[in-house]
Amino acid sequence: MAADQRGKAETLALRRRLIGSSCRLFFPEDPVKIVRGQGQYMYDEQGAEYLDCINNVAHVGHCHPLVVQAAHEQNQVLNTNSRYLHDNIVNYARRLAETLPEQLCVFYFLNSGSEANDLALRLARQYTGHQDVVVLDDAYHGHLSSLIDISPYKFQNLDGQKEWVHVAPLPDTYRGPYREDHPNPAEAYASDVKHLIDSARERGRKIAAFFMESLPSVGGQIIPPAGYFPRVAEHVHRAGGVFVADEIQVGFGRVGKHFWAFQLQGEDFVPDIVTMGKPIGNGHPLACVATTQAVARAFEATGVEYFNTFGGSPVSCAVGLAVLEVLEKEQLQAHATHVGSFLMELLRQQKAKHPIIGDVRGVGLFIGVDLIKDEATRKPATEEADYLVSRLKENYILLSTDGPGRNVLKFKPPMCFSLDDARRVVATLDAVLTDMEEVLRTCATLRLQPCPALQVSCP
Repeated sequence: MAADQRGKAETLALRRRLIGSSCRLFFPEDPVKIVRGQGQYMYDEQGAEYLDCINNVAHVGHCHPLVVQAAHEQNQVLNTNSRYLHDNIVNYARRLAETLPEQLCVFYFLNSGSEANDLALRLARQYTGHQDVVVLDDAYHGHLSSLIDISPYKFQNLDGQKEWVHVAPLPDTYRGPYREDHPNPAEAYASDVKHLIDSARERGRKIAAFFMESLPSVGGQIIPPAGYFPRVAEHVHRAGGVFVADEIQVGFGRVGKHFWAFQLQGEDFVPDIVTMGKPIGNGHPLACVATTQAVARAFEATGVEYFNTFGGSPVSCAVGLAVLEVLEKEQLQAHATHVGSFLMELLRQQKAKHPIIGDVRGVGLFIGVDLIKDEATRKPATEEADYLVSRLKENYILLSTDGPGRNVLKFKPPMCFSLDDARRVVATLDAVLTDMEEVLRTCATLRLQPCPALQVSCP
Protein backbone atom coordinates (compact mmCIF):
# COMPACT_ATOMS: atom_id res chain seq x y z
CA MET A 1 0.00 0.00 0.00
CA ALA A 2 2.94 2.34 0.54
CA ALA A 3 3.48 2.73 -3.19
CA ASP A 4 -0.14 3.83 -3.57
CA GLN A 5 0.63 6.83 -1.38
CA ARG A 6 3.17 8.26 -3.82
CA GLY A 7 2.15 11.23 -5.86
CA LYS A 8 1.33 10.56 -9.49
CA ALA A 9 4.39 12.46 -10.72
CA GLU A 10 6.72 10.42 -8.51
CA THR A 11 5.16 7.15 -9.62
CA LEU A 12 5.52 8.17 -13.26
CA ALA A 13 9.16 9.15 -12.76
CA LEU A 14 9.93 5.82 -11.07
CA ARG A 15 8.20 3.90 -13.84
CA ARG A 16 10.16 5.72 -16.52
CA ARG A 17 13.39 4.92 -14.67
CA LEU A 18 12.69 1.30 -13.70
CA ILE A 19 10.28 -0.20 -16.23
CA GLY A 20 11.17 -0.90 -19.85
CA SER A 21 9.85 1.83 -22.14
CA SER A 22 8.35 -0.75 -24.49
CA CYS A 23 5.84 -1.49 -21.69
CA ARG A 24 3.57 1.34 -22.70
CA LEU A 25 0.91 3.23 -20.79
CA PHE A 26 -2.54 4.27 -21.86
CA PHE A 27 -2.65 8.03 -22.47
CA PRO A 28 1.16 8.44 -22.33
CA GLU A 29 0.97 12.24 -22.36
CA ASP A 30 -1.19 12.22 -19.24
CA PRO A 31 -1.46 8.69 -17.83
CA VAL A 32 -4.08 7.74 -15.30
CA LYS A 33 -2.91 6.37 -11.95
CA ILE A 34 -5.41 3.71 -10.95
CA VAL A 35 -5.42 2.53 -7.34
CA ARG A 36 -8.73 0.71 -7.01
CA GLY A 37 -11.40 -1.04 -9.07
CA GLN A 38 -14.96 -2.18 -8.40
CA GLY A 39 -17.40 -3.61 -10.91
CA GLN A 40 -17.13 -1.62 -14.13
CA TYR A 41 -15.43 1.34 -12.44
CA MET A 42 -11.81 2.25 -11.72
CA TYR A 43 -10.57 4.94 -9.33
CA ASP A 44 -7.49 7.14 -9.46
CA GLU A 45 -5.36 8.36 -6.56
CA GLN A 46 -7.61 11.38 -6.12
CA GLY A 47 -10.74 9.22 -5.87
CA ALA A 48 -12.07 10.13 -9.33
CA GLU A 49 -14.28 7.41 -10.81
CA TYR A 50 -13.70 6.21 -14.38
CA LEU A 51 -16.10 4.06 -16.38
CA ASP A 52 -14.11 1.14 -17.81
CA CYS A 53 -15.27 0.26 -21.32
CA ILE A 54 -12.29 -1.82 -22.41
CA ASN A 55 -11.23 -4.20 -19.65
CA ASN A 56 -12.28 -7.65 -20.80
CA VAL A 57 -9.90 -9.18 -18.24
CA ALA A 58 -12.02 -8.09 -15.26
CA HIS A 59 -14.75 -10.16 -16.87
CA VAL A 60 -17.34 -10.29 -14.08
CA GLY A 61 -16.26 -6.92 -12.67
CA HIS A 62 -13.16 -5.57 -10.97
CA CYS A 63 -12.53 -7.21 -7.59
CA HIS A 64 -15.74 -9.22 -7.61
CA PRO A 65 -16.22 -10.26 -3.96
CA LEU A 66 -16.97 -13.92 -4.72
CA VAL A 67 -13.86 -14.26 -6.86
CA VAL A 68 -11.70 -12.47 -4.28
CA GLN A 69 -13.15 -14.66 -1.52
CA ALA A 70 -12.50 -17.88 -3.46
CA ALA A 71 -8.83 -16.97 -3.97
CA HIS A 72 -8.39 -15.87 -0.37
CA GLU A 73 -9.99 -18.95 1.17
CA GLN A 74 -7.99 -21.39 -0.98
CA ASN A 75 -4.78 -19.45 -0.35
CA GLN A 76 -5.28 -19.98 3.38
CA VAL A 77 -5.42 -23.76 2.93
CA LEU A 78 -3.12 -24.83 0.08
CA ASN A 79 -1.53 -23.63 -3.13
CA THR A 80 0.81 -26.04 -4.85
CA ASN A 81 1.42 -27.57 -8.27
CA SER A 82 -0.81 -30.00 -10.12
CA ARG A 83 1.35 -33.09 -9.58
CA TYR A 84 -0.69 -33.82 -6.45
CA LEU A 85 -4.28 -35.00 -6.53
CA HIS A 86 -6.69 -32.18 -5.74
CA ASP A 87 -10.43 -31.76 -6.30
CA ASN A 88 -10.27 -28.22 -7.67
CA ILE A 89 -8.55 -29.07 -10.94
CA VAL A 90 -10.93 -31.90 -11.83
CA ASN A 91 -14.00 -29.97 -10.67
CA TYR A 92 -12.96 -27.04 -12.80
CA ALA A 93 -12.23 -29.17 -15.87
CA ARG A 94 -15.63 -30.83 -15.52
CA ARG A 95 -17.40 -27.46 -15.30
CA LEU A 96 -15.58 -26.15 -18.37
CA ALA A 97 -16.45 -29.34 -20.26
CA GLU A 98 -20.13 -28.65 -19.63
CA THR A 99 -19.85 -25.41 -21.63
CA LEU A 100 -18.12 -26.97 -24.67
CA PRO A 101 -19.00 -29.49 -27.38
CA GLU A 102 -18.49 -32.99 -26.03
CA GLN A 103 -15.56 -33.65 -28.38
CA LEU A 104 -13.49 -31.01 -26.54
CA CYS A 105 -12.95 -33.02 -23.38
CA VAL A 106 -9.24 -32.84 -22.49
CA PHE A 107 -7.85 -29.82 -20.66
CA TYR A 108 -4.45 -28.30 -19.97
CA PHE A 109 -4.17 -25.41 -17.52
CA LEU A 110 -1.66 -22.60 -17.84
CA ASN A 111 -1.09 -19.00 -16.74
CA SER A 112 -1.62 -16.80 -19.78
CA GLY A 113 -3.17 -16.69 -23.21
CA SER A 114 0.29 -16.66 -24.76
CA GLU A 115 1.15 -19.90 -22.98
CA ALA A 116 -2.14 -21.39 -24.17
CA ASN A 117 -1.55 -20.53 -27.82
CA ASP A 118 2.04 -21.76 -27.65
CA LEU A 119 0.81 -25.11 -26.33
CA ALA A 120 -1.89 -25.20 -29.02
CA LEU A 121 0.83 -24.80 -31.64
CA ARG A 122 2.79 -27.69 -30.11
CA LEU A 123 -0.32 -29.87 -29.97
CA ALA A 124 -1.17 -29.14 -33.61
CA ARG A 125 2.32 -29.91 -34.85
CA GLN A 126 2.61 -33.13 -32.89
CA TYR A 127 -0.84 -34.36 -33.95
CA THR A 128 -0.42 -33.56 -37.65
CA GLY A 129 3.30 -34.08 -38.05
CA HIS A 130 3.28 -30.83 -40.03
CA GLN A 131 4.96 -27.49 -39.41
CA ASP A 132 3.17 -24.67 -41.24
CA VAL A 133 0.48 -22.35 -39.89
CA VAL A 134 -2.20 -20.29 -41.63
CA VAL A 135 -3.22 -17.07 -39.87
CA LEU A 136 -5.19 -13.95 -40.72
CA ASP A 137 -3.79 -10.58 -41.63
CA ASP A 138 -3.40 -8.26 -38.61
CA ALA A 139 -3.84 -11.19 -36.23
CA TYR A 140 -2.30 -11.25 -32.76
CA HIS A 141 -1.93 -14.49 -30.79
CA GLY A 142 0.57 -13.64 -28.06
CA HIS A 143 3.98 -12.30 -27.10
CA LEU A 144 6.13 -15.46 -27.03
CA SER A 145 8.61 -15.84 -29.89
CA SER A 146 6.58 -18.72 -31.34
CA LEU A 147 3.48 -16.53 -31.38
CA ILE A 148 5.11 -13.37 -32.68
CA ASP A 149 5.94 -15.55 -35.68
CA ILE A 150 2.22 -16.22 -36.30
CA SER A 151 1.04 -12.70 -35.46
CA PRO A 152 1.21 -10.36 -38.48
CA TYR A 153 0.25 -7.50 -36.16
CA LYS A 154 3.68 -7.96 -34.57
CA PHE A 155 6.02 -9.60 -37.07
CA GLN A 156 5.39 -7.06 -39.84
CA ASN A 157 7.28 -4.58 -37.66
CA LEU A 158 10.00 -7.03 -36.62
CA ASP A 159 11.69 -9.83 -38.60
CA GLY A 160 8.94 -10.26 -41.14
CA GLN A 161 7.05 -13.34 -42.23
CA LYS A 162 8.61 -16.78 -41.84
CA GLU A 163 8.40 -19.22 -44.75
CA TRP A 164 6.22 -21.57 -42.70
CA VAL A 165 3.59 -18.88 -42.02
CA HIS A 166 0.83 -18.18 -44.53
CA VAL A 167 -1.36 -15.08 -44.17
CA ALA A 168 -4.96 -15.04 -45.37
CA PRO A 169 -7.16 -11.94 -45.72
CA LEU A 170 -9.09 -10.84 -42.65
CA PRO A 171 -12.78 -11.73 -43.24
CA ASP A 172 -13.81 -8.10 -42.85
CA THR A 173 -17.04 -7.30 -44.70
CA TYR A 174 -16.60 -3.55 -44.14
CA ARG A 175 -13.03 -2.98 -45.34
CA GLY A 176 -11.96 -6.26 -46.93
CA PRO A 177 -12.14 -7.35 -50.57
CA TYR A 178 -15.55 -9.00 -50.07
CA ARG A 179 -17.90 -6.54 -48.44
CA GLU A 180 -21.48 -6.26 -47.26
CA ASP A 181 -22.80 -6.23 -50.83
CA HIS A 182 -21.09 -9.52 -51.76
CA PRO A 183 -23.57 -12.41 -52.29
CA ASN A 184 -21.53 -14.88 -50.20
CA PRO A 185 -18.58 -13.31 -48.38
CA ALA A 186 -18.04 -16.36 -46.15
CA GLU A 187 -17.45 -18.60 -49.15
CA ALA A 188 -15.28 -15.99 -50.87
CA TYR A 189 -13.02 -15.48 -47.86
CA ALA A 190 -12.85 -19.24 -47.22
CA SER A 191 -11.86 -19.77 -50.86
CA ASP A 192 -8.94 -17.40 -50.32
CA VAL A 193 -7.77 -19.67 -47.49
CA LYS A 194 -8.12 -22.69 -49.78
CA HIS A 195 -6.06 -21.02 -52.52
CA LEU A 196 -3.41 -20.08 -49.94
CA ILE A 197 -3.23 -23.67 -48.69
CA ASP A 198 -3.12 -25.08 -52.21
CA SER A 199 -0.31 -22.73 -53.16
CA ALA A 200 1.67 -23.68 -50.06
CA ARG A 201 1.23 -27.40 -50.72
CA GLU A 202 2.38 -26.98 -54.32
CA ARG A 203 5.65 -25.67 -52.86
CA GLY A 204 5.96 -28.74 -50.63
CA ARG A 205 4.68 -27.09 -47.45
CA LYS A 206 2.46 -29.02 -45.02
CA ILE A 207 -0.22 -27.29 -42.96
CA ALA A 208 -0.36 -28.02 -39.23
CA ALA A 209 -2.99 -25.51 -38.17
CA PHE A 210 -5.22 -22.59 -38.96
CA PHE A 211 -5.20 -20.13 -36.04
CA MET A 212 -7.97 -17.58 -35.68
CA GLU A 213 -9.46 -15.40 -32.99
CA SER A 214 -13.13 -16.33 -33.00
CA LEU A 215 -13.81 -12.58 -33.26
CA PRO A 216 -10.67 -10.72 -34.40
CA SER A 217 -10.05 -7.92 -31.92
CA VAL A 218 -6.72 -6.32 -32.79
CA GLY A 219 -7.83 -6.51 -36.43
CA GLY A 220 -10.62 -4.04 -35.65
CA GLN A 221 -13.47 -5.76 -33.76
CA ILE A 222 -14.35 -7.92 -36.75
CA ILE A 223 -17.44 -10.12 -37.00
CA PRO A 224 -16.65 -12.90 -39.51
CA PRO A 225 -19.50 -13.79 -41.87
CA ALA A 226 -21.56 -16.79 -40.80
CA GLY A 227 -20.38 -20.00 -42.40
CA TYR A 228 -16.75 -18.92 -42.71
CA PHE A 229 -15.37 -21.20 -39.99
CA PRO A 230 -16.95 -24.46 -41.24
CA ARG A 231 -15.77 -23.87 -44.81
CA VAL A 232 -12.24 -22.96 -43.69
CA ALA A 233 -12.16 -26.03 -41.42
CA GLU A 234 -13.01 -28.23 -44.41
CA HIS A 235 -10.06 -26.86 -46.38
CA VAL A 236 -7.70 -27.10 -43.39
CA HIS A 237 -8.72 -30.66 -42.52
CA ARG A 238 -8.36 -31.72 -46.14
CA ALA A 239 -4.77 -30.47 -45.99
CA GLY A 240 -4.15 -32.49 -42.83
CA GLY A 241 -4.27 -29.54 -40.43
CA VAL A 242 -6.35 -28.61 -37.40
CA PHE A 243 -8.52 -25.59 -36.62
CA VAL A 244 -7.52 -23.60 -33.52
CA ALA A 245 -10.15 -21.20 -32.13
CA ASP A 246 -8.50 -18.49 -30.05
CA GLU A 247 -11.15 -17.45 -27.50
CA ILE A 248 -8.72 -15.53 -25.30
CA GLN A 249 -10.38 -12.16 -25.93
CA VAL A 250 -14.01 -13.13 -26.47
CA GLY A 251 -14.93 -16.31 -24.60
CA PHE A 252 -17.00 -16.92 -21.47
CA GLY A 253 -20.34 -15.47 -22.56
CA ARG A 254 -19.17 -12.09 -23.87
CA VAL A 255 -21.05 -12.54 -27.15
CA GLY A 256 -24.28 -13.12 -25.24
CA LYS A 257 -25.96 -15.53 -27.63
CA HIS A 258 -23.44 -18.24 -26.85
CA PHE A 259 -20.85 -19.04 -24.21
CA TRP A 260 -18.12 -19.28 -26.86
CA ALA A 261 -17.76 -16.96 -29.83
CA PHE A 262 -16.95 -19.82 -32.24
CA GLN A 263 -20.51 -21.05 -31.64
CA LEU A 264 -21.75 -18.03 -33.61
CA GLN A 265 -20.66 -20.00 -36.67
CA GLY A 266 -23.23 -22.73 -36.04
CA GLU A 267 -23.91 -25.39 -33.44
CA ASP A 268 -22.39 -28.11 -35.63
CA PHE A 269 -19.03 -26.39 -35.89
CA VAL A 270 -16.41 -27.77 -33.49
CA PRO A 271 -12.79 -26.58 -33.47
CA ASP A 272 -10.04 -29.11 -32.88
CA ILE A 273 -8.41 -26.92 -30.22
CA VAL A 274 -9.77 -23.99 -28.17
CA THR A 275 -7.54 -21.61 -26.23
CA MET A 276 -8.73 -19.48 -23.31
CA GLY A 277 -7.21 -16.68 -21.24
CA LYS A 278 -7.83 -13.09 -20.08
CA PRO A 279 -11.45 -13.26 -18.72
CA ILE A 280 -11.08 -16.84 -17.47
CA GLY A 281 -9.59 -15.70 -14.12
CA ASN A 282 -11.03 -12.18 -13.82
CA GLY A 283 -7.51 -10.80 -13.43
CA HIS A 284 -5.90 -13.85 -11.85
CA PRO A 285 -3.22 -15.39 -14.14
CA LEU A 286 -5.08 -18.37 -15.56
CA ALA A 287 -5.45 -19.90 -19.02
CA CYS A 288 -6.57 -23.14 -20.59
CA VAL A 289 -6.35 -25.29 -23.70
CA ALA A 290 -9.22 -27.63 -24.53
CA THR A 291 -8.86 -30.29 -27.20
CA THR A 292 -9.97 -33.72 -28.34
CA GLN A 293 -8.86 -37.12 -27.10
CA ALA A 294 -7.13 -37.78 -30.43
CA VAL A 295 -4.99 -34.63 -30.27
CA ALA A 296 -4.16 -35.25 -26.59
CA ARG A 297 -3.13 -38.85 -27.24
CA ALA A 298 -0.77 -37.77 -30.01
CA PHE A 299 0.84 -35.29 -27.62
CA GLU A 300 1.22 -37.97 -24.96
CA ALA A 301 2.89 -40.26 -27.49
CA THR A 302 6.03 -38.13 -27.38
CA GLY A 303 6.71 -39.49 -23.91
CA VAL A 304 7.63 -35.98 -22.80
CA GLU A 305 5.77 -34.72 -19.74
CA TYR A 306 3.88 -31.47 -19.95
CA PHE A 307 4.28 -29.68 -16.63
CA ASN A 308 3.40 -26.09 -15.81
CA THR A 309 4.50 -25.03 -12.32
CA PHE A 310 1.55 -22.76 -11.55
CA GLY A 311 -0.96 -23.97 -14.15
CA GLY A 312 -3.95 -25.69 -12.58
CA SER A 313 -3.00 -24.81 -9.02
CA PRO A 314 -5.71 -25.11 -6.35
CA VAL A 315 -5.99 -21.31 -6.11
CA SER A 316 -6.18 -20.78 -9.88
CA CYS A 317 -8.88 -23.42 -10.24
CA ALA A 318 -10.82 -22.01 -7.28
CA VAL A 319 -10.78 -18.63 -9.02
CA GLY A 320 -11.86 -20.18 -12.33
CA LEU A 321 -14.75 -21.97 -10.64
CA ALA A 322 -15.82 -18.73 -8.94
CA VAL A 323 -15.88 -16.87 -12.26
CA LEU A 324 -18.15 -19.52 -13.76
CA GLU A 325 -20.37 -19.36 -10.67
CA VAL A 326 -20.75 -15.58 -10.94
CA LEU A 327 -21.50 -15.78 -14.67
CA GLU A 328 -24.30 -18.21 -13.94
CA LYS A 329 -25.73 -16.66 -10.76
CA GLU A 330 -25.77 -13.11 -12.13
CA GLN A 331 -26.94 -14.25 -15.59
CA LEU A 332 -24.20 -12.20 -17.20
CA GLN A 333 -24.40 -13.95 -20.55
CA ALA A 334 -28.04 -12.88 -20.99
CA HIS A 335 -27.07 -9.47 -19.59
CA ALA A 336 -24.44 -9.13 -22.34
CA THR A 337 -27.10 -9.74 -24.97
CA HIS A 338 -29.51 -7.23 -23.43
CA VAL A 339 -27.06 -4.42 -22.75
CA GLY A 340 -25.02 -5.06 -25.90
CA SER A 341 -28.10 -4.84 -28.13
CA PHE A 342 -29.13 -1.61 -26.42
CA LEU A 343 -25.65 -0.11 -26.82
CA MET A 344 -25.51 -1.16 -30.49
CA GLU A 345 -28.84 0.57 -31.16
CA LEU A 346 -27.69 3.79 -29.49
CA LEU A 347 -24.47 3.71 -31.51
CA ARG A 348 -26.37 3.13 -34.75
CA GLN A 349 -28.42 6.22 -33.98
CA GLN A 350 -25.15 8.12 -33.68
CA LYS A 351 -24.02 6.70 -37.03
CA ALA A 352 -27.09 8.22 -38.64
CA LYS A 353 -26.25 11.56 -37.02
CA HIS A 354 -22.46 11.73 -37.39
CA PRO A 355 -20.90 10.86 -40.77
CA ILE A 356 -17.53 10.15 -39.16
CA ILE A 357 -19.06 6.87 -37.94
CA GLY A 358 -18.73 4.56 -40.92
CA ASP A 359 -19.75 1.30 -39.31
CA VAL A 360 -21.08 -0.08 -36.04
CA ARG A 361 -20.57 -3.82 -35.63
CA GLY A 362 -20.59 -6.30 -32.83
CA VAL A 363 -22.37 -8.93 -30.83
CA GLY A 364 -23.08 -8.93 -27.10
CA LEU A 365 -20.52 -6.78 -25.32
CA PHE A 366 -17.97 -6.98 -28.13
CA ILE A 367 -18.54 -3.89 -30.27
CA GLY A 368 -16.53 -1.80 -32.71
CA VAL A 369 -17.23 1.70 -34.02
CA ASP A 370 -15.28 2.32 -37.24
CA LEU A 371 -14.42 6.00 -37.73
CA ILE A 372 -13.80 7.24 -41.27
CA LYS A 373 -12.61 10.39 -43.01
CA ASP A 374 -14.58 9.75 -46.17
CA GLU A 375 -17.72 7.76 -46.82
CA ALA A 376 -16.70 6.59 -50.29
CA THR A 377 -13.11 5.53 -49.56
CA ARG A 378 -13.66 4.56 -45.91
CA LYS A 379 -10.25 6.01 -45.11
CA PRO A 380 -9.53 5.46 -41.39
CA ALA A 381 -9.99 8.56 -39.21
CA THR A 382 -6.96 7.77 -37.06
CA GLU A 383 -6.24 11.23 -35.66
CA GLU A 384 -9.90 11.87 -34.97
CA ALA A 385 -10.22 8.56 -33.12
CA ASP A 386 -7.22 9.40 -30.96
CA TYR A 387 -8.63 12.83 -30.17
CA LEU A 388 -12.03 11.34 -29.34
CA VAL A 389 -10.54 8.81 -26.92
CA SER A 390 -8.63 11.61 -25.19
CA ARG A 391 -11.80 13.68 -24.82
CA LEU A 392 -13.69 10.72 -23.40
CA LYS A 393 -10.93 10.23 -20.85
CA GLU A 394 -11.38 13.89 -19.81
CA ASN A 395 -14.99 12.90 -19.15
CA TYR A 396 -13.87 9.92 -17.02
CA ILE A 397 -14.64 7.28 -19.64
CA LEU A 398 -11.88 4.84 -20.57
CA LEU A 399 -12.05 3.69 -24.18
CA SER A 400 -9.38 2.65 -26.68
CA THR A 401 -8.87 2.02 -30.38
CA ASP A 402 -7.89 -0.97 -32.47
CA GLY A 403 -7.60 -2.00 -36.10
CA PRO A 404 -4.75 -1.51 -38.58
CA GLY A 405 -5.66 2.19 -38.82
CA ARG A 406 -6.14 2.58 -35.04
CA ASN A 407 -9.51 4.09 -35.89
CA VAL A 408 -11.96 1.56 -34.45
CA LEU A 409 -13.37 2.37 -31.02
CA LYS A 410 -13.44 -0.91 -29.12
CA PHE A 411 -16.01 -1.76 -26.49
CA LYS A 412 -15.14 -4.79 -24.35
CA PRO A 413 -16.25 -3.73 -20.87
CA PRO A 414 -16.68 -5.85 -17.77
CA MET A 415 -19.84 -7.91 -18.17
CA CYS A 416 -21.65 -5.96 -15.44
CA PHE A 417 -21.67 -2.88 -17.71
CA SER A 418 -25.20 -1.46 -17.40
CA LEU A 419 -27.86 0.25 -19.51
CA ASP A 420 -27.11 3.50 -17.69
CA ASP A 421 -23.43 3.08 -18.52
CA ALA A 422 -24.34 2.65 -22.18
CA ARG A 423 -26.47 5.80 -22.12
CA ARG A 424 -23.67 7.77 -20.48
CA VAL A 425 -21.01 6.67 -22.94
CA VAL A 426 -23.12 7.38 -26.01
CA ALA A 427 -24.34 10.74 -24.70
CA THR A 428 -20.73 11.78 -24.10
CA LEU A 429 -19.67 10.43 -27.48
CA ASP A 430 -22.44 12.44 -29.12
CA ALA A 431 -21.39 15.61 -27.32
CA VAL A 432 -17.74 15.22 -28.29
CA LEU A 433 -18.52 14.43 -31.92
CA THR A 434 -20.87 17.42 -32.10
CA ASP A 435 -18.10 19.60 -30.71
CA MET A 436 -15.67 18.19 -33.28
CA GLU A 437 -18.10 19.02 -36.07
CA GLU A 438 -18.67 22.54 -34.85
CA VAL A 439 -15.19 23.49 -33.64
CA LEU A 440 -12.77 21.34 -35.57
CA ARG A 441 -14.94 20.81 -38.64
CA THR A 442 -13.62 17.28 -39.09
CA CYS A 443 -16.92 15.56 -39.58
CA ALA A 444 -19.32 17.98 -41.27
CA THR A 445 -17.36 17.92 -44.52
CA LEU A 446 -16.85 14.18 -44.70
CA ARG A 447 -19.23 13.64 -47.58
CA LEU A 448 -17.87 16.58 -49.54
CA GLN A 449 -14.09 16.57 -49.21
CA PRO A 450 -11.21 14.95 -47.31
CA CYS A 451 -11.28 15.60 -43.61
CA PRO A 452 -8.90 18.41 -42.50
CA ALA A 453 -6.22 17.60 -39.98
CA LEU A 454 -7.04 18.02 -36.33
CA GLN A 455 -5.47 20.98 -34.61
CA VAL A 456 -3.78 19.77 -31.45
CA SER A 457 -4.28 23.10 -29.76
CA CYS A 458 -8.04 23.04 -30.16
CA PRO A 459 -10.12 22.37 -27.04
